[in-house]
Amino acid sequence: MTTGCIGEHLKHSFSREVHNALGNFEYEIKEIPRDELDSFMVKKEFEAINVTIPYKELVIPHLFFIDEHAKAIGAVNTIVNREGKLYGYNTDFYGMCALLSHAGVELKGKKVAILGTGGTSKTAFAVSEYLSAKEILTVSRSKREGIITYDELYTAHSDTEVIINTTPVGMYPNIFSSPVELSRFPSLTGVIDAVYNPLRTQFICEAKKRGIAAEGGLYMLVAQAVRAAEIFKDISFEKNTLDSVFGKISGEKQNIVLIGMPSSGKSTVGGILADKLGRELIDTDAFIVERAKMPIPEIFSTYGEKRFREIESEVINEVSARTGAIIATGGGAPLKRENVDALSQNGRIYFIDRPLEKLIPTDDRPLSSTKEAVEKRYAERYDIYVSSSDVKIDASSEAEAVADKILEDFLK
Repeated sequence: MTTGCIGEHLKHSFSREVHNALGNFEYEIKEIPRDELDSFMVKKEFEAINVTIPYKELVIPHLFFIDEHAKAIGAVNTIVNREGKLYGYNTDFYGMCALLSHAGVELKGKKVAILGTGGTSKTAFAVSEYLSAKEILTVSRSKREGIITYDELYTAHSDTEVIINTTPVGMYPNIFSSPVELSRFPSLTGVIDAVYNPLRTQFICEAKKRGIAAEGGLYMLVAQAVRAAEIFKDISFEKNTLDSVFGKISGEKQNIVLIGMPSSGKSTVGGILADKLGRELIDTDAFIVERAKMPIPEIFSTYGEKRFREIESEVINEVSARTGAIIATGGGAPLKRENVDALSQNGRIYFIDRPLEKLIPTDDRPLSSTKEAVEKRYAERYDIYVSSSDVKIDASSEAEAVADKILEDFLK
């Protein structure tokens, strides 16, 4: 191993893509069981590594040198092997500061609650002190000195103004969980999540729906990686490198999600986008047919619409966890808010707004098989499509032109 990242479970990691975008050096993702960590560190068979959950504290006894930030925090996420001696650094401090600034979340004079007690929690605590937070709480499932429980957070600290999640709750593949109930904190002005996969956790999506400044951890990941790469290679990147790499990685990982009426061209436009971008096209209706082993009209006639919608939600939950895909949804997918929330976690949602007079009824669409049914569905759903989308695309032109409009927005 030359350079790379070590941790216990790394299937969620974007670190290789980030470091590949920073330079032409080998970067390996290496999962290490806890009982093999000491052996790995003693052998020192690497030039430089990043360290993630749950080893940011456990590697410290193996280090010859620890920089001041890492020493003050009590956690290391960057190690360089210099002639057999291991030097430890904490670039997460820089990353967390950069993320807070990017998200527009102010800590000065605020009451801050930090969820979790690991290495990233300690970083968040140090950053909160550095940025002059008024009061800083560390929250865990079990109470001990200097740490409160979640029950105490709810009952005694509902006036918390900023919450920083440093736990893995909501991280891929378990993307439909949230560490706390945001409704219990009426004074919130900011929410930060160190989780970066999915791009927007359920926690972040809920905060945004409430109008709270909020952002997931991808910007922090990229910022700390930029600083780590500088330490690895003893170099300095240009000032715009961070934003450039963040834009590249977020664009590559974000799904393009298409919603709209039956026969609006979602699958056709999705196929064009998939070809232009070299991405996978996921048609949720096709997934449903495959899973049910029968055509959609037959699902409706045999089991009813309720069962169809249940299968549809199962499929949407599954495909929403993927990244870098084109997802064409069925016409009724946005009718359930949970589906929209799931698709939003990794996706930018486009409403393919095809004029009513160009929507064609067909027998394979049970709820839109006649002109009258199409008109009724259009009236019922139009406002839902608008409110569920990030961008409305005029689809009165040919499919190629519609795809180009989406690309113009997505790639800007």
